[in-house]
Amino acid sequence: MSDLVSLERHGALGVLRINNPPVNALSPGVVEGIKAAVESFEADTALRALVVCAQGRTFVAGGDISEFDKPDFTTEPFNSTLNRIENLERPVVAALFGTVLGGGLELAMACHYRVAAPSTRLGLPEVLLGILPGSHGTQRLPRLVGAKTALDMMLSGRPIDAGKARAAGLVDEIVEGDVTAAAIRLAEDLIARGAGPRRTGERKVSMEGTDPDFFQKAFAEASTKKGAYPAPQRIVKCVEAAATLPLTEGQAVEARLFEECRVSPQSFAMRKLFFAERAATKIPGVPADAPTHPIKKVGVLGAGTMGGGIAMNFANANIPVVIVETSKEALDRGLGIVRKNYDASAAKGKMQPDEPARRMALLTGSLDYQDLADCDLVIEAVFENLDIKKQVARRLGEVCKAGAIIASNTSTLDVNILAQESGRAPNFLGMHFFSPANVMRLLEIVRGDKTAPDVLNTIVKLAKTIGKVPVVSGVCYGFIGNRMLESYLREADFLMMEGASPAQIDKAIQSLGLPMGPCRMLDLAGLDVAAKVVIERGKVGGLPNDPAYRAVVQKMMDMGRFGQKTGAGYYRYDGRTPVTDPEVEKVCIELAKQFGIARRTDITDEEIIERCLYPLINEGARILEEGISYRPSDIDLVWVNGYGFPDYRGGPMHMADTIGIRKIAERLDHYASTRGNQHGYWSKAGLLSTMCERQLRFGDWPFK
Repeated sequence: MSDLVSLERHGALGVLRINNPPVNALSPGVVEGIKAAVESFEADTALRALVVCAQGRTFVAGGDISEFDKPDFTTEPFNSTLNRIENLERPVVAALFGTVLGGGLELAMACHYRVAAPSTRLGLPEVLLGILPGSHGTQRLPRLVGAKTALDMMLSGRPIDAGKARAAGLVDEIVEGDVTAAAIRLAEDLIARGAGPRRTGERKVSMEGTDPDFFQKAFAEASTKKGAYPAPQRIVKCVEAAATLPLTEGQAVEARLFEECRVSPQSFAMRKLFFAERAATKIPGVPADAPTHPIKKVGVLGAGTMGGGIAMNFANANIPVVIVETSKEALDRGLGIVRKNYDASAAKGKMQPDEPARRMALLTGSLDYQDLADCDLVIEAVFENLDIKKQVARRLGEVCKAGAIIASNTSTLDVNILAQESGRAPNFLGMHFFSPANVMRLLEIVRGDKTAPDVLNTIVKLAKTIGKVPVVSGVCYGFIGNRMLESYLREADFLMMEGASPAQIDKAIQSLGLPMGPCRMLDLAGLDVAAKVVIERGKVGGLPNDPAYRAVVQKMMDMGRFGQKTGAGYYRYDGRTPVTDPEVEKVCIELAKQFGIARRTDITDEEIIERCLYPLINEGARILEEGISYRPSDIDLVWVNGYGFPDYRGGPMHMADTIGIRKIAERLDHYASTRGNQHGYWSKAGLLSTMCERQLRFGDWPFK
């Protein structure tokens, strides 16, 4: 048929083979090739059954997402071919292996029978892109596995393994060895038995395990928990249509609701993030085929909350870890917390009962630096203090083997200074994990001035192995995320001194979709930790000459109000529940008087959002201008995966395009004139001014 899709004769069988490496995505050429192959099969009446298979490492792993942005995009060509496959009078068998996702699973469900390799993963993850399965997935999946399971699969976007797929009725057989050969054998057996098609669309949707108001409850839950997203509520409506309407009518409902999702700004933002993850691994000066170091054993220095979480990432990937501490008490406490985390996961059914013991066996505790000598990668996760980290870097440079990669988990400090102390600058970089390190997806990789390309490439590739989203940053205070965070927290502090309450600030920021505002976030992280970061920065001359700068957080630390862990911070805590505390307002009134800040009663939510968010975006523009970040989408990945910025807004730089670059620039000028700009807090980045002059958006990057 074409280079992408062929129809081969195998005795009395037709074998439709898809070959579009690397993942056999449904490009327009593949869709056209499948259509042509089906037409040829229909015309050749000597062929008594059809096997649908794929070449390479996986069956079709999904659609070509880049096509979704085209104004004339339509699912109709593929969908009509799927209906044509299902309506064939001769049996069709799908041979499944690898990751059978999205349009790949929709293709498989249009076939009459499905066999799968044991390692196959099957799912409809479209919800993660802000859309719903648009090629009859919402109609065929419920007919195969029932409404309850189908809804769970589509609302979560999580794939299931072959065993669960077999138990649910999605797969007919699990076969070892060559799955295409097994599909051919099944097709030959069907011919021998005179078995005909078994059409998914003719089945009724099972409502087993559901209440009469199942769909009403599911819709209400989707509206409450995921109301900002375009797809969940519409997925519920589609599955309800599958359960109550004939196939063709349900397909029409799906087509209409799919298009509503596709053109939504939320889905556009989420699709941008999908491509951003792929772009982030392309590093200037590092060829795609640059060599990598084998990482077979990892050392972690420090068994605290961060060190233990970092170690878990590698144990989860079956990489042995040595954890070194300064005292047995600290080591035992750290390993105990790791074990507790694993046991909790097993208790919730997230891993097999024997997994905690197996993963703990990959972790070796030690009190001796020398036990790091045979590690391929060593990550220090000691206290965030430059002098301490310099001593540690020096010691690791002495102990680690030749060629080992040495990394610092610093969140703000100068990686070049630490690299120099190690004596191994080419093999040194930053690996900034976000807390909790075993949960948060972001890994901010800090490229020192002398970091070797092969070392950088190794860690970027390793990030995927341990389930992280890697973003490379240059060296500056706070790198990408924490540098931008500083202006956000600065304005939260000033707003409190001017008269806004922590609750008002948090409520305004949470209206954007963030899980918590700055005050609640710092209470959870620890106000003592936040204040010490400010103090440490001051020691190296990194603060503005403004005595009111971050005055509230420093006062909270002086008062012993460290946040949730001490029962009081910006809020008072009833257990874990934050409660407004009049004492905080008193403190802010006193600080305002001390620093000559006028108190106000007219602070609006709009002002809070503008003052916290627009300087953050402005700092992002500076970071791009300085080359600290390679692209705006890298910044968006940092904020979505490390700080809880809502994915349906695409990140702060994408959101800036939505707001309008000129509006942001005008509001920065407004606050400079109304609040004064003695310390440069409202000075526009040069890049932002250029963008206004040339009418550019961050989405136009790289600028010509």
